[in-house]
Amino acid sequence: MRQTLHAILVGLRDLWRRVRAWRRIRFTGGGLAFTLGTMAVGLAAMNTGNNLLYLLLGSMLGFIVVSSWLSEQAIRELHIERRSPQAVTVGHDCRIVYEVTNRKKRLPSLAVELSEVGLPDKAFLAHIPPNGQASARSVNSFIRRGIYPLGTVTLSTGFPFGMFVKERDVEIPGEVVVWPRTDRAVREPSPGSGRVPRIGLSARGAAGARGEYRSLRDYRVGDDSRDIHWKSSARLREPVIREYERDGAETRWICLDLRADPGEAAEVAVEVAASLVARAVAQHRPFALVAGEDFLEPGGGSGQLERALDVLARVDFSPNAPAPQPPISRDACVLVSVDGRAGYGDVLVVGRDARLGYGEEAA
Repeated sequence: MRQTLHAILVGLRDLWRRVRAWRRIRFTGGGLAFTLGTMAVGLAAMNTGNNLLYLLLGSMLGFIVVSSWLSEQAIRELHIERRSPQAVTVGHDCRIVYEVTNRKKRLPSLAVELSEVGLPDKAFLAHIPPNGQASARSVNSFIRRGIYPLGTVTLSTGFPFGMFVKERDVEIPGEVVVWPRTDRAVREPSPGSGRVPRIGLSARGAAGARGEYRSLRDYRVGDDSRDIHWKSSARLREPVIREYERDGAETRWICLDLRADPGEAAEVAVEVAASLVARAVAQHRPFALVAGEDFLEPGGGSGQLERALDVLARVDFSPNAPAPQPPISRDACVLVSVDGRAGYGDVLVVGRDARLGYGEEAA
């Protein structure tokens, strides 16, 4: 019996969610006053039998019906596509564009507003012609790095008289990736720290500026176009890149320690790691990143930077998080930590109160 009642309640709740997503109507201040006035005129007409009051009541009810019908036409048969940037940096503007297609054959859609939960700004379309398209954008800014899910776009309109606001939800899955800042004032790691010793295949050093040729591989976003092997790309009909053995001594290994409580100090640690990554790219130095169980293999260029920032945008801090496990000796790594750990070639420490550090060396 209890299970049956629970199933009924769940079914009713799902039904209510679907109905609420289909249409919602709420009063504006003027609409509420007009509706109450209509009810008052109706009561007066029934009590007095005055034909003039009945005529006024009919006019006011017709006004409400026309307003409801026109607002319904404004938001029905609209197809929406969202275009958002692949990622955005903390504090920078994130421009989200909505492409709206009006599939009605004769009626335009007027005064349509688009909003999403979690986004402070709204997009507005004054006119969408029948069988036509229009675009609007909202400009938002994020103060925390992370992954911000997008799911429901709400269409709303107060057209034509502003007495009621009619809303409709449209499900469009998506997300916004917010990268950490990369402009923290971080000191340069100590000479020789964070570098791999000259051993193994890289012991002979690099052949030229790009190192010793190793093999071909598929193109990745951000790769240097000068490394494209044009003959192989033409034969395979897709871009192929020459891969080189970089001089291992130039690779900077950056480890981010996630064993800390979430908070401001932890966020500063992420920004310190991101700033080290960005500096390595600016210096044309390959780097590798280890953050908890995430491992980004050595590489360079803007594509490697974007992959590293994606990793840093998604990391979670916890006192029980796994320790960084670089595949090389820790003496060759640079550690970024909230409270400092021994055993690494160099350590950049952020104070727990988030006012110390910004990449200061541990005492």
